[in-house]
Amino acid sequence: MSKGRRKPNILWICTDQQRYDTIAALGYPHVSTPNLDRLAREGVAFERAYCQAPICTPSRASFLTGMYPSSIHVNRNGNPKFPDFPPLISKRLADAGYTCGLIGKLHLTSAYNRIETRTDDGYSYWQYSHAPRDDWERGHDYADWARAKGADLSELTRDAAGVPAELHQTTWCAEKTIEFIEANRDRPWFASVNIYDPHPPFNPPQAYRDQFDPRAVKPPLFRDSDLAQQAKLAAIDFQSAARRPDNLDIKSPILPQPPTSCYIENETGGDRDARTLIAAYYAMIKLIDDQVGRMLAALDASGQRDNTIVIFTSDHGESLGDHGLIQKGCRFYEGLVHVPLIWSWRGRFAAGLRSDALVELTDIAPTLLDVCGLETPSYITGKSLLPLLLGERLAEQHREFVRCEFIDALDMPDATVATMHYDGRYKLIVYHNHQLGELYDLETDPGEFEDLWDSAAHQGLKLELLQRSFDAAMLTLYRGPERIGPM
Repeated sequence: MSKGRRKPNILWICTDQQRYDTIAALGYPHVSTPNLDRLAREGVAFERAYCQAPICTPSRASFLTGMYPSSIHVNRNGNPKFPDFPPLISKRLADAGYTCGLIGKLHLTSAYNRIETRTDDGYSYWQYSHAPRDDWERGHDYADWARAKGADLSELTRDAAGVPAELHQTTWCAEKTIEFIEANRDRPWFASVNIYDPHPPFNPPQAYRDQFDPRAVKPPLFRDSDLAQQAKLAAIDFQSAARRPDNLDIKSPILPQPPTSCYIENETGGDRDARTLIAAYYAMIKLIDDQVGRMLAALDASGQRDNTIVIFTSDHGESLGDHGLIQKGCRFYEGLVHVPLIWSWRGRFAAGLRSDALVELTDIAPTLLDVCGLETPSYITGKSLLPLLLGERLAEQHREFVRCEFIDALDMPDATVATMHYDGRYKLIVYHNHQLGELYDLETDPGEFEDLWDSAAHQGLKLELLQRSFDAAMLTLYRGPERIGPM
């Protein structure tokens, strides 16, 4: 950034549990995303972006610091507190003169029966909503907003018609973001907008649900062989058991459950049918897209769009019936770990670029530091995307591989520990406390149906990938504070 130029504003929109294949302009016309389509046309869309954990807290801790969850010891949902080190990107930006705002979810510590505790996060504007439920007497800003409008979330979230769009958490996120944008025109700002959807339960507003016919949606990736494969992995932590797509095992082990009617029953096969759930998922994304459009329109109206970086991504994906699974847990299929990532800065970043670079969400924090002219500390594992955003680096020069981790992330009996190493063709998964693994060739098997782990013809390749994965784990591990002397 040139001297004398004001630092850019940053609008970072992060949804919860949104797969990579949910943006029409990137080749997935079964969804309706005109505003995200426009954002992609105006900026850079990374088509191979991967989260570093398929679970909320470790993923969010990772992309807010630029480090792997194992390096910062934030591997689980349900943590009592967040460590004092490393600082969040919001803290770094606040220290550099940014006004920082949190809108929606944070989920760096446990929000079970309490408002989650905060670290020194740098946020001076705080509008909090862990989930669209009225769980606490005070401190849940979205519930207070809904209550002020005469709504009772405890009733609405159990209604099969869903929370009306005008009272929805996604709409509230947009309204509070617009409030923040309009109040901060005199100094650079950073808005971290964390929408809860398209997270289960699959109960979008009725008006949005009616826009998607379950009979017309793209079916999940499933073969009969998936049931045998998932039986092999049955002891590995996951929120559902494998079933045929017409009767998925939809539930949550922790969250209060709405009546089954909230999962939308219709003639396609009932409230647990994959196509019914997929249609509801697309309806939630349509509402997200509409509210993203409102935020972008507010930026334009305020005259700040040309000096605002807009980022759109998600913390991890959703199984959505693939391989007979629903929700999330310790698997590393594309639907769970491959996420959308779009960057836009009109007049500065490349426009209409679809990059096939291997990218991690750890790359977001160092990119923001880079673009703001701030030093990137040596402990950060992520790599700045700025040369790619400016069109100055070839995709193959960015990363040779991406990593993902699951380290006892869910409150489940097994306490599974697993890692993924993906080099752009081969995906190696190791379940470290089970003597199990998976190996897929995504070039010949993009649906991840043919597990090569036990294939005699692939044992040499497996050994080579195991070595590379082990080396990556050691060489990317945080090594502690900077050395100040020889001894």
